[in-house]
Amino acid sequence: MSSPVKVNPQRFHKDQTKIHVLLIFVSLIMGLPVIFIINHAFKPFTELFAYPPTFFVREPTLENFQLLTNFSNQSGIPMSRYLFNSLFVAFTLIVLTLLISSSAAFALSKLHFKGKKTFNKINTLALMFVPVAVAIPRFLIIVQLGLYNSIWAHIIPMLAMPVGLFLLKQFIDQIPDSLIEAAKMDGASFARIYWSIIMPMIKPALITVSLLTFQSVWGNVEASAIFMDSEAIRTLPFYMSTLSSQTGNVVASAGVEAVGGLIMFVPNLLLFIILQNKVMNSMAHTGIK
Repeated sequence: MSSPVKVNPQRFHKDQTKIHVLLIFVSLIMGLPVIFIINHAFKPFTELFAYPPTFFVREPTLENFQLLTNFSNQSGIPMSRYLFNSLFVAFTLIVLTLLISSSAAFALSKLHFKGKKTFNKINTLALMFVPVAVAIPRFLIIVQLGLYNSIWAHIIPMLAMPVGLFLLKQFIDQIPDSLIEAAKMDGASFARIYWSIIMPMIKPALITVSLLTFQSVWGNVEASAIFMDSEAIRTLPFYMSTLSSQTGNVVASAGVEAVGGLIMFVPNLLLFIILQNKVMNSMAHTGIK
């Protein structure tokens, strides 16, 4: 009589063959867009406009990258300026989002105050909002605050991150109340509990929120398009989205846009590959499957 199959064996078991075949097939299907984006950036003009279109590049070239470099050098503001703006906005927003979301999540999870349930419901409701639905209120607030045409117009509208608050709160909910009570008995203040106990224990969730924040900032063109008139404070996503109209050449713009798409895609891919274990750990503890 054969031994029963373990639910989660440490080594490969022959009874797992079917599920492994299925997972490999699904992985290949999901990986096709990634392969296409990479191949597309290295295609020469003849392959970019070939009919029927080709999936894999046959004669890889760096001409598209050279065209993007030449176009950036000839423009009034180099691409490096847009890149610097994007990195500054992303770093600043990640730091501020983590501080605001984690402190709010700690309060909503472990502290007791009037209106706590109402704030939780408001945050849950905010998860359902579509960004375009609040575009006009955001614009009016930015103008009233005097932040129009300011680098802070990239940051302030995105500080409120309901999904980040939700993830962090769900993670903090898993921390035993007895641990916090023991810290209080030892004389620890709420600030000490927050920095020395809560923050180290929710590190996987913090990394997940950091990744989500970076993804939302890295691809955001709304602030540059609506809140900015000066090119000097616009970001890389906006620059990449306007390459076609700026080059004035349909043939050249196709190759430049292919490179631009690769540049915008690679950071997100690399960050997820590096941090995927932390992200999966966070999702498992927050009840999101």
